[in-house]
Amino acid sequence: MNTKAKQQRQVLFWSAIALLFALAILVLQEILLPFVAGLVLAYALNPLADSLERTGVGRLGAAALTVALLVVVFIVVLVILVPLLLQQAQQIVASLPADLESIRPQVEAWAKDRLGDNFGQLQTAVEQGLGEISKNWTGIAGSIAHGVWDRGWAIIDFLAVLLITPIVVFYLLVDWPAMIRRLGEMLPRDHEVTIREVVTDIDRALSAFIRGQGLVCLTLGTLYTVGLSLIGLKYGLLVGIFTGVMTFVPVVGSVLGLITASILAIVQAWPDLTLLLMVIGIFALGQALDASFLTPRIVGPKVGLHPVGLIFALFVFSYLFGFVGVLVAVPLAAAIGVIIRFALNLYMKSPIYRGESSDSNGAGQ
Repeated sequence: MNTKAKQQRQVLFWSAIALLFALAILVLQEILLPFVAGLVLAYALNPLADSLERTGVGRLGAAALTVALLVVVFIVVLVILVPLLLQQAQQIVASLPADLESIRPQVEAWAKDRLGDNFGQLQTAVEQGLGEISKNWTGIAGSIAHGVWDRGWAIIDFLAVLLITPIVVFYLLVDWPAMIRRLGEMLPRDHEVTIREVVTDIDRALSAFIRGQGLVCLTLGTLYTVGLSLIGLKYGLLVGIFTGVMTFVPVVGSVLGLITASILAIVQAWPDLTLLLMVIGIFALGQALDASFLTPRIVGPKVGLHPVGLIFALFVFSYLFGFVGVLVAVPLAAAIGVIIRFALNLYMKSPIYRGESSDSNGAGQ
């Protein structure tokens, strides 16, 4: 009885801690972005810092070199890639209505041949739709940009992220081994072994997904960017990078990229479908490479994050905690998945699942 009461108290204690932690994130989400981003980056970059430390530069030097590399990569992206992406995005906003209007006669002729008497109704609907798009396109794009800006990318928040995040990453990397050691010393002695096993599983799943899927995103993003640019697709750089980033959510990124690239190929080359077929071929090559080599070899089977579960987690945590929720969605989804599997394993071994009871066991003895 004492053991059961002790377990109940422990469950209540840790449940209260988890609830307070969630409430703190909810209340402080407006100022947490650079700290959460720093924590995620420090976790992702810790293996690099460990490798540099083994070369003899010390933990402080390893952390400094890692952060310096991070800053250099960010500056290169900011100076070279961002202007190109903004230029292509502006070109899409400016030219899409005219591009749609330019292919309208060919699309109408093609549809009329195949739809016959039903073409008139479709033509009216399409004309109304294109008219609304042409009339409101700039306003729609501006509203989207304004909404994104208002939801956390105001200039002060952006500068705070730029200035504070590298500092947070540096200090976390310097103290990472000591923090892990101190957290290990704080574990309740009765459950230390079990907690370490669960945390190890969470770390394995997280490292496999974040670092592995990040490398998959980089590889596929490069493939799509180079491939789409080589076949002459307008805005191939923008579509390729967009697809690479979205590939962080398996399957979804490639589907969105294929749809976007296909629409652009049709608008650019209609009625010639050669460009569209080449776009489909590039994405088919990327998916074949991902399914046969990248995901099995780089990410591995130990992640346990189903794409649907990941999408659900992104929606839920972004709804609850805003952009901070987007950053913590993957780690929390991985942790919750491991905990659920651990709980299911306990259940499968329990008398409840096996249909046993203490009374029957006592009678048998």
